[in-house]
Amino acid sequence: MLKTLFFSSIVMWSVTVNAQSPTDTAVTKSPIRTLTRQQYDAYLKGNAGNEMAAAGELNHYPMPDKVLNLSNQLDLSAVQIKKITEISTLMHRRRLQIGGSIISNEKMLDSLFKYRKVSEGNLIFYTNRHGLYQGELKNAVLQACLATEKLLSQQQIAKLETLQKK
Repeated sequence: MLKTLFFSSIVMWSVTVNAQSPTDTAVTKSPIRTLTRQQYDAYLKGNAGNEMAAAGELNHYPMPDKVLNLSNQLDLSAVQIKKITEISTLMHRRRLQIGGSIISNEKMLDSLFKYRKVSEGNLIFYTNRHGLYQGELKNAVLQACLATEKLLSQQQIAKLETLQKK
């Protein structure tokens, strides 16, 4: 009886632990040890950098994707939709390109340390490149915000901000 109770407790505990485990994608390791899986996927898929839009968005320069998602409510014209879609596509392409560069740079930094080939010179080189890529990513995002703002009326921007607060 005691053995059965003990075994049942183990099974119940196991079911509870497994039920509370994160999804498989959340626990999948990144191919690059210095990046989380979420960071790696964002760079690889061209989705990194949304958090870099704050300087634009806080000052009424919206992200193109956010405008396109609310195009009906904002009464965007066909021309506005076309041009903002082009801006979004260009931003995505740039983010893919820069993300690939960031991934390559992180692989190199990890490799230099892993195989004990790091020196002051190559460390300076690759960390400066890291800063350059982050700057390029932020520039790509903010350029898209700037270009999007130029296509919208002040009324559309005000309405967008009101809709986003809901």
